[in-house]
Amino acid sequence: MTTDNIETRLQAIRTRISNAAQRAGRDPDEISLLAASKTVDKQIVLDAIASGLKHIGENQIQEAEKKFGDKAEALQDRSVNFHMIGHLQTNKVRKALELFDTIQSVDSVRLAKRINNIAIEINKTVSVYVEVSLSSEDSKTGADLGELNGLLSFIKESTNVKLEGLMTVPPFLENPEEVRPYFRKLREIRDEFHGLGLIGEGSLNLSMGMSHDFEVAIEEGATMVRLGRIVWGGIPI
Repeated sequence: MTTDNIETRLQAIRTRISNAAQRAGRDPDEISLLAASKTVDKQIVLDAIASGLKHIGENQIQEAEKKFGDKAEALQDRSVNFHMIGHLQTNKVRKALELFDTIQSVDSVRLAKRINNIAIEINKTVSVYVEVSLSSEDSKTGADLGELNGLLSFIKESTNVKLEGLMTVPPFLENPEEVRPYFRKLREIRDEFHGLGLIGEGSLNLSMGMSHDFEVAIEEGATMVRLGRIVWGGIPI
């Protein structure tokens, strides 16, 4: 894929993001685009960064290290935020904190505690999202609703972990409208815990919506959409 093709796709995607925001009476500037770059060639990702992409997401530590172990090359004097969006094992936290600016898949107190402890060691404040499980699928990761109170309370009291938002991966359903209730539920959870005082000052971000359903996610309050195939040419814009 050429740089021109990437720029064209990003422009078209941003137009769709803007249109979805306007339908919901929202400011399009409230919504960030994260490009999920799993299996995407490093040079193609660098071309996308050169085209103005500000958020990159990777699912696996090993692949991220291979691509972006030298962040200086990827940054090229640009403000780029690298996100861990896949399941993170506690034994890989140290490497994750070297590679990523944001961890979007915090799903247990055990993991949050490990992140905080290592962040203290390396004198770093780590931005995190709590991943919420809203599906009954066994293969899905994320904290169950009954675990959220304890997890959010722990993060609020942590010294080196900063809660940026909530994230969810709903089941894949062909009709985006069938996914809408999952997106709405995450927004309602955020609002509920904000009311309980467990998420601190300000409103938390909502990371939800992928290539086939991101417009519905935006209509339900997403502040970050995680797009893969539609960015890199896997499906039509």
